[in-house]
Amino acid sequence: MVDGTTPSPIGSDQAPTSTPSSAQWEGLLFGREYVEVRFGGSGGQGVILMGVILATAATLDHHRVVQTESYGPEARGGYSRSDVIISSEPVDYPELERAHLLVALSQLAASQYIGTLRNDGIFIYDLEKVVEPPVFKGITFAIPFTEMALEETGRTQTTNILALGAVTSITGLVSVESLRKAVTGRVPAGTEEINNRALIRGLGIDPAEWQNGGARAYGLPVDR
Repeated sequence: MVDGTTPSPIGSDQAPTSTPSSAQWEGLLFGREYVEVRFGGSGGQGVILMGVILATAATLDHHRVVQTESYGPEARGGYSRSDVIISSEPVDYPELERAHLLVALSQLAASQYIGTLRNDGIFIYDLEKVVEPPVFKGITFAIPFTEMALEETGRTQTTNILALGAVTSITGLVSVESLRKAVTGRVPAGTEEINNRALIRGLGIDPAEWQNGGARAYGLPVDR
């Protein structure tokens, strides 16, 4: 467990009930006192690093943070999971129970972990990797993270950082300043510049364009 000092309240614990317009956007999870986040994907997609970076950024924002991770049987290609709990108070139970946010970078992760997401939670997934999204009646964002990463950096290895930027834009879980510091401090040496480009691209998305059927604005099918 990593505890920040002088915790700043995240705010109200009321669940989001609707998506604001892009002009009013400040983050669907901004204003909560306690948030459980699950990142899921395949080995090699950098899912563990996503959790570590988010946890680091939340600590820099003076929140209480717990980050845990789990690997599949294979180092690459098997499942990979990273959970982050962010709280304005010390965390009593360090394991994720019901996620407020699920971010899936693979079909297996989406199918396997959708049952851990609260009914009023937020489901964000890579539109190209999750070709058969599970049924979920809460708020959903289908975003082509992999294609965006290729467009911006030419490397799929930056998909996780781009996705983390988009997640921050959508949820407001951490400050942009702290996220940038966390990315710079946690990505492999020599990759700071290319990962920062991916991060900026992710932070620059308009969440309102991608919520539910918004992916059609990118010229990609939603119902597959």
